Amino acid sequence: MNPPENLPRTAGELRAAGYRPRGIKTEIHDNLLAALREGRNPWPGIVGFSRTVLPQFERALLAGHDVVLLGERGQGKTRLLRTIAGLLDEWTPVIEGAELAEHPLDPITPASIRRAAELGDELPVTWLHRDERYTEKLATPDTSVGDLIGDVDPVKVAEGRSLGDPETIHFGLVPRAHRGIVAINELPDLAERIQVALLNVMEERDIQVRGYTLRLPLDVLMVATANPEDYTNRGRIITPLKDRFGAEIRTHYPLDVAAEVDVVRQEANLVAEVGEPLLEVLARFVRNLRESTVIDQRSGVSARFAVAAAETVAAAALRRSALTGEQPAVARPVDLDAVPAVLRGKVEFEPGEEGRENEHLVHLLRRAVAETARDRFGGLNLRPLVEAVADGHLVATGEKVPGADLLAALPELPVLHEVAARAGVSADDPPGRIAAAVELALESLYLARQLAKDSDDATTVYGP
Repeated sequence: MNPPENLPRTAGELRAAGYRPRGIKTEIHDNLLAALREGRNPWPGIVGFSRTVLPQFERALLAGHDVVLLGERGQGKTRLLRTIAGLLDEWTPVIEGAELAEHPLDPITPASIRRAAELGDELPVTWLHRDERYTEKLATPDTSVGDLIGDVDPVKVAEGRSLGDPETIHFGLVPRAHRGIVAINELPDLAERIQVALLNVMEERDIQVRGYTLRLPLDVLMVATANPEDYTNRGRIITPLKDRFGAEIRTHYPLDVAAEVDVVRQEANLVAEVGEPLLEVLARFVRNLRESTVIDQRSGVSARFAVAAAETVAAAALRRSALTGEQPAVARPVDLDAVPAVLRGKVEFEPGEEGRENEHLVHLLRRAVAETARDRFGGLNLRPLVEAVADGHLVATGEKVPGADLLAALPELPVLHEVAARAGVSADDPPGRIAAAVELALESLYLARQLAKDSDDATTVYGP
């Protein structure tokens, strides 16, 4: 992305235009306040945190604190951190050709200070987009001090510079993020000696490399993510580093089914149509997993599980559409059968549950179907549907059964129109959508033991 042509291109033009250096935390503070006052949403794409996490997060940023987000996997911690970049100015001036993103009116490295003194108002200026001011690092055990802070550059030494010359240092990720945001994911995975290297950066804002102490007034916002168990119980974060973070904020999974559905709808790449009732089933399924005693809750059940489940269900519907020629491709409850087998490896079970994983997943999924059907069809008399099946109108469904064939197996019943309406489907919709609603009602009757169900590899038949 190229900056606008009308922006100043020298330090003199910059000064004449009224630009003044502004710290990263002040910049975020000012822009966040402006967004709140104007009623703009500073956190696009963040779902389910509006009454819990976001007020705490906003207070931390307004206070100028470095922040660590504590939460289990798949709670949107990294996504939230990435949105902070939207609070930066769209373009910021930097010294052209400088190793760090230094402000032309406030250079900090010896080389840039020397250039500024020599060139004065002619010091060349370029512009950095806010997206380039967000730096993210996944903490791994092999991360070195050189990666984060810096190290002596042998090439510069070979050029004839003295080892005592600060300009022989190759800067690491944190100094290169000067006037920007540094995000460290899974902070507890950093070795303790690496954590020690961050202490000066976070408090004194200088860096030490192999005995050199460079008094560089670094201007960075440090943010991080961590698992609560690693951060608070196992001692994998050194106490002085904990103390450097001004705010520790707990994240959480969506608090209700509607928020869970919103996350899935926002994040999933669906190759076929998945109606609201089936999304609710998947949302309840994930919530059941998070409450189950057979699931290792220390590992958590990521929101990505529900997203992957929705994508799997959509793929099953698309496959049926290809086999039968039915258009559009619409997911039905029978497509939920693909979820346990495909996604079993995405959750951790408690010891002693080996061999029963699929059984537990199927049970919790059926419970989610029953809860959704009860919510959708509560108070509706489905007895005419039961009687129609008992009179010989057996209903087949499966991966090779189009929706029109499912509906053709049943007589015209007024209750079917009400079932469709309760599922958000109208009589004018394609047969696949109506069939999805009817099949949900049939499955709920089976789970309530009012109908029987006989299944083989490809077909399921509802009968008396």
